[in-house]
Amino acid sequence: MQQEVKRSRGRPKAWDDKATQNTIKSLDRALEVLVTLGEMQGGTLSEIAGTLDQSPATVYRVLTTFQGRGFADFDEHSQQWSIGPAAFLTGSHFLRRTSLVERARPIMRDLMEATGETANLGIERDGKVLFLGQVETHATIRAFFPPGTASEMHASGIGKALLCRMDDKRQRQVLAASKLEQFTPYTLTDPEALITDLHAAKARGYAIDGEERNVGMRCIAAPVFNVFGEVVAGISVSGPTTRITPERIAALAEYVMEAAAQLTRAIGGNNRPAG
Repeated sequence: MQQEVKRSRGRPKAWDDKATQNTIKSLDRALEVLVTLGEMQGGTLSEIAGTLDQSPATVYRVLTTFQGRGFADFDEHSQQWSIGPAAFLTGSHFLRRTSLVERARPIMRDLMEATGETANLGIERDGKVLFLGQVETHATIRAFFPPGTASEMHASGIGKALLCRMDDKRQRQVLAASKLEQFTPYTLTDPEALITDLHAAKARGYAIDGEERNVGMRCIAAPVFNVFGEVVAGISVSGPTTRITPERIAALAEYVMEAAAQLTRAIGGNNRPAG
C-alpha cells in the first residue's frame, strides 16, 4: 500500500482565524518598539518610552533583547538607541522576494541619467507609500527617500499615481483611513479636491506632487501594472522646484511614463490597464 504523503502546513491543524486569540501580545508590543525606533530614527530610552507611553523598564528590556540579536544599537556616548544592522538584513529579504526591485534598477538608472533627477520606486503598503528603491541624481541638491521609508499617499507623487489607478471603492477606503495631514500650504486635504486631482492624474497618465510634502520639492510619478492591468507600483523623479519647473513638467513626465511602461513590460504587465 502506498503511504500517503503528509502535506506541510503553514498553520496549525486546529488554527482558527481570530486575531486576538492567535496574537502573542508580548511579541506584538516588542515589535511596536522596533517599528517606533525606526520611525524616530533613534532616540534615548526616555524619548522612546514616552513616544510609546510605556514604562522605561519594559522598553529597556525589549531594546536590550533586540540589541543582542543585532536589531538595535546603543551609543554609550550619546545614550541613543537606533536600528541595528540585522533589521536592514531582514528587510532586504523582503526586497529580494520580488523581481520588481531588481528589474526596476536599470530602468531607474536610465531615468535618472535622462532627467538629471533622482528616480524612485514605491508600492502601496497598509495605506502608505513604501519606497523600495532609489537612484540618486549627481546634483548637489536632491530628494532622498531611502528604501523602507513610508510616506502618506495623498502628499506623494507615487502615492497619487497609485491612488489614481485604484477602483473608486478602494481609493475611497484608503483616503478614508488616512488623516490627510496638512504638510505644506499646497497639500490637498479636502477629499473631493484630492479625488478631482486624482482624476486629472489618471487622464494624463502621471501624477504630480507640487510641494505637497516638502516646500521647494516637486515629484512626477507614473503607475506600473501587473499582468491583470492592476497597479502594483509607481516610479517617479523628484527634485527641487528650481530644476523641476512648471515648464519642464510635461517633458519630464514623458520620461517617467516611458520608464513606468518599460517596468510594466519587464514584469510581464499589461500596458493597457483595466479601467
